[in-house]
Amino acid sequence: MPAITCLRTLRLPERPGLVWVELETEDGRVGLGETFRGAAAVETVLHEEIAPWLLGRDATHIEAVSRHLLNPYVGFNGSGAEIRAASAIDIALWDLAGQRQGVPLYVALGGGARVTVPVYNTCAGYAYNSGGVRRDIGAKDASAGPYDDQVAFMRDAGALAESLVAEGYRAMKIWPFDTYAAASGGQTIGLADLKTGLAPFARVRQAVGDRIEVMCELHSLWGTHAAQRICQALEDYGVFWVEDPISKMDDARALRDLRARTRVPVCGSETLAGVRAFRDLLAEDALDVVMLDLAWCGGITEGRKIAALAQAYAKPLAPHDCTGPVTLMAGLHMALHASTAIYQEVVRASLATWYQDLVTHLPVLRDGHALAPEAPGLGTALHPSLRAQPSLVTRESRVQA
Repeated sequence: MPAITCLRTLRLPERPGLVWVELETEDGRVGLGETFRGAAAVETVLHEEIAPWLLGRDATHIEAVSRHLLNPYVGFNGSGAEIRAASAIDIALWDLAGQRQGVPLYVALGGGARVTVPVYNTCAGYAYNSGGVRRDIGAKDASAGPYDDQVAFMRDAGALAESLVAEGYRAMKIWPFDTYAAASGGQTIGLADLKTGLAPFARVRQAVGDRIEVMCELHSLWGTHAAQRICQALEDYGVFWVEDPISKMDDARALRDLRARTRVPVCGSETLAGVRAFRDLLAEDALDVVMLDLAWCGGITEGRKIAALAQAYAKPLAPHDCTGPVTLMAGLHMALHASTAIYQEVVRASLATWYQDLVTHLPVLRDGHALAPEAPGLGTALHPSLRAQPSLVTRESRVQA
């Protein structure tokens, strides 16, 4: 069986949140993984903690590697640097598994439940989440181009919805309440701010009626009282879900209580790691939609278990990506495979620009759906132009001869 001979990390200072992992095996294959946030810390974990244990091990024993890496001695219930590092390793191992079998990753997982996946556009801008600085915007911010959708949903959400419908999108996600959270630490929201935050939803309905679904992202910024007020105010707009409405998304009882007080479906959570956190939320009947991020939750091995749990509780699944192109490809494969998957998140601004500079292949979108990749494994690799960047930071750990 092919042993792992090299663990390589790559990161760009211009994209300080992202780190890529390449695993080389003795049969000459290279598997690709990725994670996001705290890239330098994750890099250190990968080389100082993981590489000495991982190098020389059988790349086919993915479950064994996952169980070891997801149980660090000090214990974690969220997506710390250790879990993010383990997630990137796991994605790379599954990429290798698909390559060895000569099939796309979703086939290696057991096959597809569907041949295409509906997508929704997260209405972010060109540099959202990629520059290391949070971007809170208002209607007066300057637009960086036609796909600066984060400015667009604050300035004219109706025109934005029309442009999305024209491109085939049938769902969109916006977060007009975020800018009001800081004033009270997310504990309260006044009526004036509430009404201003509702305005983009009204404009979408006025412009395109029911031709597009609208999700509301709350980014875990709010206490339960403010979250309840926002959720109840959104009920009249047919919102598809409210995502991560409270600051502690692993608080199953608080989330269950909120869900019982509003008719808006509750979605969560990209912030959670491991199957146990999702088990607790589902057991408390605290979620309507299960969202997971494969670069944060423990990778594809843990992600497929979360997907199976969602299926057991008859809950839809929606993989997250607002971070990097490898995570997007991994999420697409999971959405193709998982029985209850309903959406894959995309950011059209990223797809149209900087994602193209990082990897060789991206999802093909047609009429609001992502098509199944056909190449073995993830179906993408790091772009040669990325490796030529003078600022690229590369580090390798290898099996010693």
